[in-house]
Amino acid sequence: MPNFTLHTHDMAPDASKATLGDVTTAWGFTPNMHATLAESPAALVGYETLWAQVGASSLTPVEQQVAYQAVNVLHGCSYCTMGHTYLSAQADMDAETIARLRAGQAPLDPRLAALWSFTRHVAEARGEAAEAVPGFLSAGYSRANVLDVVAVIATKVLANYTVALTGLPNEAFMSDPALAWNPSMVIAAE
Repeated sequence: MPNFTLHTHDMAPDASKATLGDVTTAWGFTPNMHATLAESPAALVGYETLWAQVGASSLTPVEQQVAYQAVNVLHGCSYCTMGHTYLSAQADMDAETIARLRAGQAPLDPRLAALWSFTRHVAEARGEAAEAVPGFLSAGYSRANVLDVVAVIATKVLANYTVALTGLPNEAFMSDPALAWNPSMVIAAE
């Protein structure tokens, strides 16, 4: 597998430097995802823009993580599943929900389960899932949330595919055994 460059601010293409600097300031370090995406200013800016817009959506931080993990686990992306395990805990998601998401199972909370199921279905169907919209809306989500889910999926396609194509290394914090994950840990999709 090819190993792509982990760009620092100084060695990144000029068109990536400002975004990479902003990311480093916001996170307190340069995540390997961003350092790799810096190879393509369009990919880096696109990813960071989508990430920020999902963060500003009407989905709560826990709901965002549920949707992100639905896609990460579906795609079998260890890097992103481990990273979002950490972010889920940061969003005060309960441990049981985190474990269920990592196992490829819907949360027990009915509203979060509807979000997980809808997100996964839309991703699996490559968007051809209009029949699922009424059920999602009846679970208390809005039409804007339908499109927020599309933005989550787009964000995760950029990230998950980048990991798969580039040999992106894990972050140092991912060496924590509590974060370890690989696709064989999926029990069964419900």
